[in-house]
Amino acid sequence: MKRVFLSLLVLGMVLAAVLSAPAQDTLLDFSDVEFTESPDTSAQATEYTEVPDDVVFGDGQDLLDTAQERPELAATGGSATDRNNDGSPQTLWAIFIAGIIGGFAAFLMPCIYPMVPLTVSYFTKQSGTRTKGIINALLYGLFIIVIYVALGMLVTLLFGASALNEAASSAWFNLLFFLIIIVFAISFLGAFEITLPSRFINKVDEKSNQSGFLGLFFMAFTLALVSFSCTGPIIGYLLVEAVAEGALLGPAIGMLGFSVALAVPFMIFAFFPSLLKEMPKSGGWLNTVKVSLGFLELALAFKFLSNVDLAYHWGVLDRDVFLAIWIVIFGLFGFYLLGKLKFSHDSDVPFISIPRLFFAITVLSFTVYMIPGLWGAPLKPLSAWLPPSPTQDFNLHQVGIGMGQAPQASSGIVKKYGDVFHAPHGIDAFYDYDQALEYAKQVNKPVLLDFTGWSCVNCRKMEESVWPDPQVLKRLKEDYILVSLYVDDRTELAAEEHYVSSFSGKRIRRVGQKWSDLQASRFGTNAQPYYVVVDNDGNQLVPAQAYNEDIQNYIKFLDSGITAYKQHKTN
Repeated sequence: MKRVFLSLLVLGMVLAAVLSAPAQDTLLDFSDVEFTESPDTSAQATEYTEVPDDVVFGDGQDLLDTAQERPELAATGGSATDRNNDGSPQTLWAIFIAGIIGGFAAFLMPCIYPMVPLTVSYFTKQSGTRTKGIINALLYGLFIIVIYVALGMLVTLLFGASALNEAASSAWFNLLFFLIIIVFAISFLGAFEITLPSRFINKVDEKSNQSGFLGLFFMAFTLALVSFSCTGPIIGYLLVEAVAEGALLGPAIGMLGFSVALAVPFMIFAFFPSLLKEMPKSGGWLNTVKVSLGFLELALAFKFLSNVDLAYHWGVLDRDVFLAIWIVIFGLFGFYLLGKLKFSHDSDVPFISIPRLFFAITVLSFTVYMIPGLWGAPLKPLSAWLPPSPTQDFNLHQVGIGMGQAPQASSGIVKKYGDVFHAPHGIDAFYDYDQALEYAKQVNKPVLLDFTGWSCVNCRKMEESVWPDPQVLKRLKEDYILVSLYVDDRTELAAEEHYVSSFSGKRIRRVGQKWSDLQASRFGTNAQPYYVVVDNDGNQLVPAQAYNEDIQNYIKFLDSGITAYKQHKTN
């Protein structure tokens, strides 16, 4: 009972972290913006404090009031830097927590868990005295942390700051990540093991017999190498997520959390050897933990593939197809926990324990919860992971809320990129900056710039959690001209629209590059979602807003924009 409960407890933590991640701007967050081909202007994806005064766009009008000229714009209570920048404390904390969860999961892997009694025995018996044993255990744990953090730093050095930022929204990076995670998942499911060369491991192990600090270091290094077949997929997934966040310190922070969670149990058992008697014995349950993580990684891998599908408009992995895949994966996961599905490395399950039954109920309930999404149910807790609702082929929910509504006011206008982008909830949106401003002049309304992205999980959260609110939706439909600008879209601009950015000096060839350049040059940020209210000439009226699911705050933001627009018109 103890061992089953312990394994399921950790799996529950992993699943809970997965489902809550987007709301915390955590593991699996691709909201950090593409800053394609502009590494020198966004080396660390931080918010700009100064922008050249000669930056122009469109008709040549100065697009940016500096902080000195418009100090009120610097006090944006919900700035991107505070909430959703890829180097923000929130994102780094999220990566760290994900690393901790991964470290505890790795501790329960078949390659590590059985090694605990042997390792603790060394510290308690070979050290001579209890004090020396405790010191050696502390050093051993410290060296584990050093080794894994060094791995994270190595990833940063190999990729470089600009590559980390590009990976956050690069379609090809996301496709590579998808393939890597699929391989890891298949490995956890038992098809094969990812191992390091035995000759290398043996050489390192030989050096672990040395005394002193060097011997302890190589003991820790040997643990890392020997356990790679189990920890490799977890480490790989964490590093992929950290790189995808685009945060410069992300890989190191993720490995710090992972190594701390992995090292602490070894140190605790060395401090209190009597606790070893309370440890559940090794057995088939360890493989159950491993396979369960394989199911989770398999499901999460499709988020990366979805990013590629959306950026290139393949239309293969629409919302309903994505949900169908997740329903099948988690359904099989639930049957596996019930013992109805068995892999070659699994032990026989003569009976189902109560904790395992309850966890199976949780997984299968989650599976059933997703089924209405096939017909357009919002599924708000999952909105950040799912493709946007307009990609749904058959949406009863949208049909229901759209019945009886008047046709869109701009229905007679051929919207630029209207065949590529579609706004949720029946909002009459534009997708080109200049066209939106021109239409706003005709109807005398303010413009809401929605800097968003296909891979932006927090953008989906805002669209599915905040925008559907009746008061918010009323304002978006009646009081504003919404223009959604996708900064990571790969649609090619017409040849005559190519230009060299006066801000970054880079050639702009794609739609996403154009809007990313506009956001960075004019508003001094490259984080999404980012909402700016401007008048018909593109002048910013009120402080911008970023990711914030407080509906009342968003209503106040919209109302302040309407008030400022009316005052601006009367002056």
